[in-house]
Order: sequence, then structure tokens, then C-alpha cells
Amino acid sequence: MIHEIYTIVSFEIVAPYTLRIKFDDAHAQVIDFWPMLHGELYGPLRDLDYFNQVHLDSESGVLIWPNEADFDPATLHDWDEVADAMIAMASSWAGQTV
Repeated sequence: MIHEIYTIVSFEIVAPYTLRIKFDDAHAQVIDFWPMLHGELYGPLRDLDYFNQVHLDSESGVLIWPNEADFDPATLHDWDEVADAMIAMASSWAGQTV
């Protein structure tokens, strides 16, 4: 299985918990992260002020939050194909202590 490598070149906050992300191949995605924000790593991002502290690491092309939470750019690039599985996985983290 080939795993494409993408980097994020820019992003903007377009709504609460929602980012428009542009990739190095000119592809763009608008993603509502809210359903993913569960568990020890991503749960703290449910605080909107904290979520909005996201920044782009220009060396790695990855979006990173202050607690070092991030998402694989290839996953975000292909969000339309993987969103349901990712959200189902995150739902299993909902009961974890944050």
C-alpha cells in the first residue's frame, strides 16, 4: 500500500473547531474537528480558545497545538475518505479521562 506524503502549506479558522487547510498539491479541505476531540491528547482542544492556538510547523508541514496534538497531513488531505473511520475511533476515546 502506498502512503502519499502531503504537507500543509496554509490554514485558516473558518468556524468554531473548523479549519480550511491547503496542501502542497493545491488540494484544500474544510474540516470540522469537533467530532475528533476526545481522549487525553485531543480532549483539551474542546476548549475553543485552546483549539484556536493551532499553528503550522513550517518545517514539517503539520498543524500542531500547544499540547503537541497533531493530525497526519495525509489523513487530513484524504478526510472525505477517512472521516467516518476516524470519528468512530475518536468516539471510543470519549470515556477516557482528560
